[in-house]
Amino acid sequence: MSFLSTMSFLSSMPRRDFLKLLSAAPLACVASGLPQAQAATGNLSFAELYSKVSVLGLEFSEKVKSLNGEKVVMGGFMAPPLKAEADFFVLTEIPMSICPFCSSDADWPDNILVVYLDKKQTFVQPSTLIEVTGKLEVGSWTDPETGFVSLLRLREARYKVA
Repeated sequence: MSFLSTMSFLSSMPRRDFLKLLSAAPLACVASGLPQAQAATGNLSFAELYSKVSVLGLEFSEKVKSLNGEKVVMGGFMAPPLKAEADFFVLTEIPMSICPFCSSDADWPDNILVVYLDKKQTFVQPSTLIEVTGKLEVGSWTDPETGFVSLLRLREARYKVA
């Protein structure tokens, strides 16, 4: 099945079925031996970011609140940068091919994190599993240069292919 026919199939799928399929993706990675986005013990994983997701928004977990300002390590995938020379990117739990945070913090997905690099690095393909180390910053913030809004960020960060 080609990429375009797969996307067409997924976009025509009822939302509930799509979410079930999406929630099974990490299990499929384990079963197939493919890498999945996980943090090492004592570090931060996407599952640990929020304690509550409701119509009122996202609530940070106690672990995230306690790590605010601390150096953390997270695993994930790099969403495609908006420009080749950017000093930031979006870390996602699953591979993405589009910008996942180009709106407000009210629409903020619960499985992404903005990463501000301490120095420019070359970017990797969206399907490449990476490990990012940086200082965790918690709370809504609008980047004055881009206008992008984020709830969580890693500052002074570096990444490597996992």
